[in-house]
Amino acid sequence: MKTINRRTALAAATAMALAPGVSRAQAWPAKSVRWVVPYTAGGLTDSATRLTLEKINLGQSFVVDNKPGANSLIGAEIVAKSAPDGYTFLTVIAAHAANKTLYAGKLPFDPEKSFEPVSLVGIAPLILTVTNSLPVKNVAELIAYAKANPGKISFGSSGVGAAAHLTSELIKQVAGIQMEHVPYKGTAPALADLASGNIQMLIDAPIGVMSNVRAGKIRGLCMLSKERVPGADEVPTIVEAGGPLIESSSWAMFLAPAGTPKAIVDKMSAEVAQAVKSPELKKRFAELALIPAGYTPAETAKFLADEVEKWRKVITDAGVKVDS
Repeated sequence: MKTINRRTALAAATAMALAPGVSRAQAWPAKSVRWVVPYTAGGLTDSATRLTLEKINLGQSFVVDNKPGANSLIGAEIVAKSAPDGYTFLTVIAAHAANKTLYAGKLPFDPEKSFEPVSLVGIAPLILTVTNSLPVKNVAELIAYAKANPGKISFGSSGVGAAAHLTSELIKQVAGIQMEHVPYKGTAPALADLASGNIQMLIDAPIGVMSNVRAGKIRGLCMLSKERVPGADEVPTIVEAGGPLIESSSWAMFLAPAGTPKAIVDKMSAEVAQAVKSPELKKRFAELALIPAGYTPAETAKFLADEVEKWRKVITDAGVKVDS
């Protein structure tokens, strides 16, 4: 009888200890959920977020709040400082991983420690494009031309520290070539200068440049991926185009404030995984040249840590600096 009573008491004590977290998870969500997107509406990050949330039904609405600015730092800080109650989430892209090194010691939050990883939603391999006047038809010819003409190729980007910029620096390091960086305030002006021949190369997400490639305004040399990408499958991989295997992408990742109950994080992660695997969302993602992921929280944490280290090395080796 004593053994039974002790076991019963232990079980009861454990249940009482777990009850607050369990009850919160079971009751969640009891009101609308705020979802911060630190970029403008209509872009890849915003579209991936809205499409995914539209497929999730938890009985409450999701309110997408676009908070662009400062290379995503404004929106990320808002969420990092929000209550960890399951009613505020954040979408980030590759810049979030790079920011840990770019702004080391200057951020009011930590890009890893201040958040709970929820799910990697999708991956968008980047495309390398060149102006039509550049006398190269593939990556092998691009590298040969750059080596024969050091410093004569200018590459644009949507800003210092953006995935487009850092990927171009990575290519310089791997291929052993010299190119000059021309930062812009967004992809649109960089793309306009590429089409007019003012710069010679631009790397970006397919969603922003494929219409110009297909219209013949610029030339798409390769996708920075191992395999061809749905939604842009006419463009060869970098290896098919005669270059070294370099993989680089933009991506959409869902995070929550650090301390958000594990039960809530797990529930949202499972919902995201189910959503991105649906035939309808796979089709919509293909239109964005976005490959569905639906990672678990643990897989998402590892992916983010790997990206932080990858871009730390590139930034350090290239000596990339940003205005603080």
